[in-house]
Amino acid sequence: MDIKDLKLLIKLVTETDITEFEMDNSDEKIIIKRGHKPEYVTISSPVAQQYSQPAYQPVQVSGAPAAAPAAAAAPAEEAGDTVNSPIVGTFYAAPGPEAAPYVAVGQVVEKGQVLCIVEAMKLMNEIEAECKCKILKICKDNAQAVEYGDPLFVIQKL
Repeated sequence: MDIKDLKLLIKLVTETDITEFEMDNSDEKIIIKRGHKPEYVTISSPVAQQYSQPAYQPVQVSGAPAAAPAAAAAPAEEAGDTVNSPIVGTFYAAPGPEAAPYVAVGQVVEKGQVLCIVEAMKLMNEIEAECKCKILKICKDNAQAVEYGDPLFVIQKL
């Protein structure tokens, strides 16, 4: 393989999301790798060990089933549908610090109406209602971090 073909292969790999390319024939072997391997650092110190252990020990009260908290949370979820976060970011209930919230508990919203903002990497992503619904519960506090799939609102479809 000449240098021109090799440059073409490298260009093809860098222009795609391929991270590793390997070609092997009888007279030559070519391996092209992109990126770097992640480094993992382990720190061992008394402070790190103190925080690696749970701060509390769960206590079981005799006569009370262990699944009681989960059972209590289930009816709240069954009471309505949830609007979940489509991305990881920060939840904002209003367009600005001094502005009124987009929605309130008990409010009926139309399809396409903005419910909140989830900021991800300095981009403000408006979360809109997918249908006409009533807001039953706002699950997150303003400026709270959210993960992908976290419930933001409990709604009742109308």
